[in-house]
Amino acid sequence: MEAIFSEVVKVIIKCRHCDERKARIRVTIERQSSTSAVCRRDLLMRLTNDEDPHFFFSLTISEEDFQSLKVQQELLIEFASFPEMLVQLLRQCQSEQNCSHPRFQLLFSSDSPSLDGPVQLSVMETNSFKHSNQLSLRLTQGSDKHVKDYLAACLASVKAEKEALELKLKKTEDDLTRRLNDTEQTLSEMERMHLEWTLEKNSLCSRHADELRREQEKAADLQERQQQQMQKHCRELESAHQRDRQQMQSRLVQLETSCGELSNRDYQNQATLRDLKAKLAAAEEECQRFQQQVASMRRQRDSAETALHANERLGQQLQTRVGTLEQEAKDREQNASRTQEALKVAQQQKETLEEDARSKEAKLQKLDAQVEILSADVKKVASLREQLESSMKKLAESKELLRSNENVIGWINKHLNEKRLSEMLAEPPQSTPPTAAITSAAHFYPHVSKSPAMPDVVYKSAASPSSGGLDAKYFKRRDEGGVPVRGSPNALIAREFPCSKTPSAYFPN
Repeated sequence: MEAIFSEVVKVIIKCRHCDERKARIRVTIERQSSTSAVCRRDLLMRLTNDEDPHFFFSLTISEEDFQSLKVQQELLIEFASFPEMLVQLLRQCQSEQNCSHPRFQLLFSSDSPSLDGPVQLSVMETNSFKHSNQLSLRLTQGSDKHVKDYLAACLASVKAEKEALELKLKKTEDDLTRRLNDTEQTLSEMERMHLEWTLEKNSLCSRHADELRREQEKAADLQERQQQQMQKHCRELESAHQRDRQQMQSRLVQLETSCGELSNRDYQNQATLRDLKAKLAAAEEECQRFQQQVASMRRQRDSAETALHANERLGQQLQTRVGTLEQEAKDREQNASRTQEALKVAQQQKETLEEDARSKEAKLQKLDAQVEILSADVKKVASLREQLESSMKKLAESKELLRSNENVIGWINKHLNEKRLSEMLAEPPQSTPPTAAITSAAHFYPHVSKSPAMPDVVYKSAASPSSGGLDAKYFKRRDEGGVPVRGSPNALIAREFPCSKTPSAYFPN
């Protein structure tokens, strides 16, 4: 006999006219070797219940029986591998027997209500579609001889277990008795040693108590001296900390003051920058307006020249205006000199602004040095140093912007002065004396003082002997309905640059 499988498996028992119930059945599978001349290995399957000795069903499968079983149930394996596959199915049922929805189950069914006669043991596989029968074996109920043999084997195994347990119990009692004797001897030895240790401990405790008292006194004296030293050191540290704190507070006040001054200067520079931007925008608008006026005057000049050639008959009437024009030319020379003086004053103001900017730059350099010294001394005010550096950067940007604005203002002033002087001097063409008009066209160039910002200005007047002169509307004032005539340079300057009542930081009165 060679046991292959012998374990308890939960089985569903189904009898006729009875409800289904579950029971724990021991399934035993053994290989039997025959003693006849032909070597045969049969498979024995036995179902028993450990709680019911009369429950006994068995099945013997030979190789010939397996062939008929294979054909009937369409098995795909051979007899040699059938025991292993049967054990695998049983173990699969055993592993899933505690699940709520097991996939493999063992079904034990009988046609009689009391499990008499042959029974059917089936391995059922359950899926979501149906229940399929993987294997079905027909077992027969054991006879009285088989039951008695089984009970005798069980009794023999129980007796063998009992003898083994009695032998084990005897050995255990002997071992416990020996250990108890050893323990009693060890306990007496431990009591003796405990007594000795108690005496030694008492002596050591008394001696260590004296030593501990002396050490405590020494420690108390040492602690008192260290505490006095510590208090003295703490007082010294507190006084030093107080001095450092006062110094730091004074430095912090100084830094806050300087930071406030820099913030005020930054605000003033930003305000000045906004004023300059507004003035620059106004100057650009004024420049555009002047350009439009120049274009209009050029168109008027072209129309005047056309009218001059068309109305040359009016030349005689223009002779009476020669004296007046000469006087106006003198006035224009005086206005040009005044304009030159105004330009000089503007240049002086520009130099003053440059000196102011250089002084501010020197102050900024001094502030840089102070900030570097303070940042090296006081690391705790690093945030203030960053603010100061950002303020200095803003001031440097304001200085650069101031310089660029001064250059732009100078360039605008230069071009505005040139355009204004050219407009003032380029009046509508005037007629020449009658004697010169009879022969040919005459040109005159009044003397005007030149400056770096003023180009050469040419006054031109031409007339033809056959013309009668310009129309009288060109000699009327604007308020009388005539063609607009440009005023003097002083009037232009006063009109284009009115004196501001509020003094500027960059253009003082």
